[in-house]
Amino acid sequence: MILMVVGGIGAAAGFFKGDDHAQFAFSWLLAFMFYLSLCLGGMFLVIVHHLFDASWSVPTRRFCEHLACLAGPPMLILFLPIALLARKLYHWMNELDLPNHALRAKHPLFTMAGFYIVAAICFGGWWFWSNRLRHWSLEQDKSGAAQCTRQMRFYACTGVVVFALTLTLAAILWMKALMYEWFSTMYGVTYFAGSVWVTLATVYVITMLLQRTTALRDLVRDRTYYMIGSLLFAFTVFWAYVNFSQYFIIWNANMPEETFWYVKREAGTWFFTGAIVLIFGHFFVPFLALLRIDVKLKLITMLPLCLWAWAMHFVDLEFQIMPELHPDGVTALGLCVDVACFLFIGGALAKVFLWSLSRHPVYPLKDPRMAEALEVYVPPDSTISTEAGRAK
Repeated sequence: MILMVVGGIGAAAGFFKGDDHAQFAFSWLLAFMFYLSLCLGGMFLVIVHHLFDASWSVPTRRFCEHLACLAGPPMLILFLPIALLARKLYHWMNELDLPNHALRAKHPLFTMAGFYIVAAICFGGWWFWSNRLRHWSLEQDKSGAAQCTRQMRFYACTGVVVFALTLTLAAILWMKALMYEWFSTMYGVTYFAGSVWVTLATVYVITMLLQRTTALRDLVRDRTYYMIGSLLFAFTVFWAYVNFSQYFIIWNANMPEETFWYVKREAGTWFFTGAIVLIFGHFFVPFLALLRIDVKLKLITMLPLCLWAWAMHFVDLEFQIMPELHPDGVTALGLCVDVACFLFIGGALAKVFLWSLSRHPVYPLKDPRMAEALEVYVPPDSTISTEAGRAK
């Protein structure tokens, strides 16, 4: 509530600052895309859990399901300011009647109808698959039936395709479309890499907090922390790889319709943000910090690193979005509105997340991998084995 009140006052001040509301629109988009990455990252972790039939992620699966469900109605409501102020954000919406080849080549996606239809498809897909995955997870708590596990695996194997397509469409239409002339086949992948990266850091902290508050005290093992830390290390490298690949390919080709995106981000203080802060802060710091195996189990090291991941992901999205509004670099007023929108949306989503967490068991009670997650051996039931032998 404190975050919502403080952020709401700052966001309202940013909204009424100026007649065109452009600063508020861009700041809201920045905060929205940050928290959308957390929701989609949670959805991806749930899907991966079922696809690989993992055991280490059993204690974290339930609150990842809650994170994923935030991508449905809660994020749809928070998308309304973007939908209403779309013309302030996306210049192409004001150029639809002009003879623009770059824009017409992307029809029917870059049309007013296409923009809102794609948004409806994205939110509908995220709501349906995240809802179904959590529904069958809660049904499993009641009966422990194998049917529940099969249903979750079905929705995971179909959901991974929907996830990839909708995330890419959202990243293109809501972020890359700020400079619609630009071409990049890697853009959806770069947003995906950053989304999972920051979500893993968030999952590490939530796991630690729930273990400290007794909810997961008897379930979480060192292996859980180690696997989350290892994936965080892997996605640190993956994020750097896809971003460097995109930059290197565009630099090597040296085509004006591609290079102008980076040229604009080398002006003013944006060069410092991209070349220094992101290269060293988003890659080298977490990469070197996570190299040692034992570091992944030390909360005194991992907690600041996870908070650092939040800061770096915020800077990364700032670098992606804000040069279109502020070509010379971040302004003090703009940063204040950015933080205000960030706090408001974060407080609203945290309230919904905690409400969901309090209404359901904190962990899946009858997951078939629970014994393996607890590192306990459960001998087979002799009665069941005998009856199975007779049936054969």
